[in-house]
Amino acid sequence: MDPMVARKTWQTLEPVHGMIYFAPEGREAYSAAGLRGNRMGYFASRAAAMGPVPADVVIATFFNFEPSLVRASIPEAWTLATPERVLAARLDAVDRALRRAWGDDVIASPDLSEAVALARIAALAATEHPAGRPLFAGHAALPWPDEPHLALWHAQALLREFRGDGHIAMLVSEGLSGIEALVLHEATGEISSPILQTSRAWPDDEWTAAIERLTTRGFLELGEELRLSDAGRSHRRYVEDRTDALAVVAYAPLGDDGAQRLREISRPLSRAVIDAGLLIPDPSAW
Repeated sequence: MDPMVARKTWQTLEPVHGMIYFAPEGREAYSAAGLRGNRMGYFASRAAAMGPVPADVVIATFFNFEPSLVRASIPEAWTLATPERVLAARLDAVDRALRRAWGDDVIASPDLSEAVALARIAALAATEHPAGRPLFAGHAALPWPDEPHLALWHAQALLREFRGDGHIAMLVSEGLSGIEALVLHEATGEISSPILQTSRAWPDDEWTAAIERLTTRGFLELGEELRLSDAGRSHRRYVEDRTDALAVVAYAPLGDDGAQRLREISRPLSRAVIDAGLLIPDPSAW
């Protein structure tokens, strides 16, 4: 399988999973479970699959957050709500958010059932390769929900964490820190610095130091705007391509036709999530 197929298939379905980090249903559910604030809800809900882990484990597996930001939420979150309660709250939020985006007709549709069947094949294939993927392994140990919309979300959550752990492995192997990876992402022009820097709580001096280190490595061009050099573009392309290659084992059982079919039936599902406003960031969470 061409590794690009893995990237495209993950990207097409990712709004279905990623919305849980932005949807108001998530914030409401975590607050009702006893957690305080959006950031605590985010860190605890994503880490809960690994159990009541200490802050250092979250810092390591989430990779690009300023450590004190994590320590402001973890481990205090586990004194307010057990991981089991947090996971239940997250699934409840997923249920309510997707029902709002899709409605009962879509949830009961043959296309959704087919999407679940295909995504589950890929997710189960990923579970055969947990080595070196701790955040994914925690999620892979969770039970599968019965309802189709929840099962599709769970499948994509597994595929996202599988890919994410592989991506972090590539960044580490290339000698990049979390903040440096964010700076390189900004330099692509795909997303602005205030969002990447502020949402991860990196102070200006550390952000500037990371820019200087990457400039010394030849990955950035000097100028008024932060931009990748030719070497930086080549390096980023290499990391992304290798990330795709590491994710292929999950999608290979689908074959090209199965992956294409999953993308085809997932596009309207993802579009409905976007149209429902479930992916709109909340600046107050930064």
